[in-house]
Amino acid sequence: MALLEVRDVTLRFGGIVALDGVSFDVEEGQISGLIGPNGAGKTTAFNVITRLYRPDSGDVLFDGASLLKQPAFKIVRKGVARTFQNIQLFRTMSVLENVLIGAHGRGRKAGTDEALAVLDVVGLADRAYLPAAALPYGIQKRVELARALVAKPRLLLLDEPAGGLNHEEVGELGEFIKRIRADFDLSVLLVEHHMNLVMSISDHVNVMSFGRKIADGTPAEVQADEAVIEAYLGSEEYEEPQREAPPSVDVTDDVPGDEGGEA
Repeated sequence: MALLEVRDVTLRFGGIVALDGVSFDVEEGQISGLIGPNGAGKTTAFNVITRLYRPDSGDVLFDGASLLKQPAFKIVRKGVARTFQNIQLFRTMSVLENVLIGAHGRGRKAGTDEALAVLDVVGLADRAYLPAAALPYGIQKRVELARALVAKPRLLLLDEPAGGLNHEEVGELGEFIKRIRADFDLSVLLVEHHMNLVMSISDHVNVMSFGRKIADGTPAEVQADEAVIEAYLGSEEYEEPQREAPPSVDVTDDVPGDEGGEA
């Protein structure tokens, strides 16, 4: 049995089908990539898994139990943590305080020593008492990752962690994700547009296009799949359907528990 099972999930925003019968698994201990062109539904799938959205049909199982029967604030307590494509930090609070809130979302307390240990893992122990807003964008992404890790998740959802990083930093990130997978005994579901990163660290890759899963397999199998090549490069016979943007979700500082301290 897979650790995470997304089963035939459909989600509509009015007349727009954002997810159309999507199914995929993440095995225990696996780094699984979730890729696709912009608007494919990748972040929407994350929002369904973490209960920011309720699908119209289908189910999401974590360790065999439905997450859809849980309120959003309990998802992190079940062992699912995430980061966001757009950073969500308590900007007036210190780096350390942001990380401590991640543990609070799990329904447990973490001492300063534990939080500092996680900050050391992400290379930020020396910036623990700085306000989060004072840090560069790339450093803030590491704060958000530390906040997710301190919740001690079993499944970590990473939404475009390489955004804003340079080529050298992207390479370092790949090695870092593999290291925390081992050190924290994690399974990882990764949404990312840097294909070299995804293909170099993923055990399995799922590909989405316009709300549907169009392929899955090993990185080598996916890269050779004609449907994947067409989705990314297009073809003369293929006309992109018109889609509208779904309504925005206001993920604010007032609801850290919903995602496990934005986890």
